[in-house]
Amino acid sequence: MKKAIALLLVVMLALTSVFANGASESTSGNDTVRVAYMTNYASLCSIVAGIQTGAFAEEGIDVELVEFADGPTIIAAMESGSIDIGYIGHGAHSLCINGRAKIFAFSHVGNGDAVIGLKSHGVTEDPASLKGKSVGYASGTSSELILRWTLEGAGLTMDDITAYEMDAAAITSAMTSGGLDACANWSPATFTILDTLGDDAFVLADNLTFSDRSASVASWIVMNDWAQENHDLLVRFTRALYKGMDYRAENIEDTAQWVATQLGASYDTIYAQRGDAEWLTSAQLIEQINDGTIERLYEVQKESFGDAVDQSTPVDSYVMFDVMLEAAQ
Repeated sequence: MKKAIALLLVVMLALTSVFANGASESTSGNDTVRVAYMTNYASLCSIVAGIQTGAFAEEGIDVELVEFADGPTIIAAMESGSIDIGYIGHGAHSLCINGRAKIFAFSHVGNGDAVIGLKSHGVTEDPASLKGKSVGYASGTSSELILRWTLEGAGLTMDDITAYEMDAAAITSAMTSGGLDACANWSPATFTILDTLGDDAFVLADNLTFSDRSASVASWIVMNDWAQENHDLLVRFTRALYKGMDYRAENIEDTAQWVATQLGASYDTIYAQRGDAEWLTSAQLIEQINDGTIERLYEVQKESFGDAVDQSTPVDSYVMFDVMLEAAQ
């Protein structure tokens, strides 16, 4: 009996050592990292390229991909402990600035968000025509932000429209069925809406419309506690991500096919999204970290959130430049 109890204690201690640091060990002996993504090329291109080319395996990491609708939902899942690492678009960065997550890797500056109107519903190229119209948006995301800026440019607020809070899929469905007059959404939903509705749908505004006041930065994020407990794993993950970035830069067709397969989408739909951002290589990223470009982008992004965030928060308090640089060594 004593031997049995002793053996049980040994097994329990072994299991404790495996799970203590937040990442489980797979049957392959690699660390398994649960990664949240969204359903577009921008979210998946680097990580899928890293998986398919063996970059993560080389770093002793098995990636478990989990699909989500938006950044705030991803952060909530990370806070609950069901996700280790996540990708977020521009809007959810306000939550990082306010202390709910940390950024450990820069992804890109995008142009995938848009406000789309329907001519047949009385929406014109003048954003003032949105007054009184039914408009779908996703709260707490880049969708809400670009909608607010578009309204602001016409001297309007959210109170001047009939605003419907939805997730990205619901916005697309409502818009293509004629249930909305206009919407704010992101790629690839914007492509779906424009393709489905043809000449009736048009873009009132996109990220480039507001390039003078905002940098639409997308990033990879982690909870602070997880990052501290798994520093070496986080650096290895970032290094593999860099390898994926570099492969993607030279092999867009392969990368688009892998993303399409992951999403169960057509290759043409995914390949069309390659213009949603400027895609840096890891060398370009490190150069821009060292010369201060990346920090300035995050600073401009922070300023764009206005009173929704604490403007006195230093960028380097929520952006882990040390991890980005260490991964490049």
